[in-house]
Amino acid sequence: MVAERAFTTRPTLRRIEAGDHTVGMGIYAAVLQALGLLDGLAQVAAPSNDTIGLALSSEALPERVRLRRRKVKNDAG
Repeated sequence: MVAERAFTTRPTLRRIEAGDHTVGMGIYAAVLQALGLLDGLAQVAAPSNDTIGLALSSEALPERVRLRRRKVKNDAG
């Protein structure tokens, strides 16, 4: 019934249940929609929930940033 609602085949649904990494994300989304769980996908994919990703991106930031000074043109000369 879930495979039918998700417009996929039963073997593909079995692959999802087995954790097959070759199944496309669109199929996962269709199955979540068929189960009424699609709203939870946004929470899983939210960058604010990825503590490891946030830590890695903050480590990549420069420690100090120096701003370039603008040269001031002298109108008197």
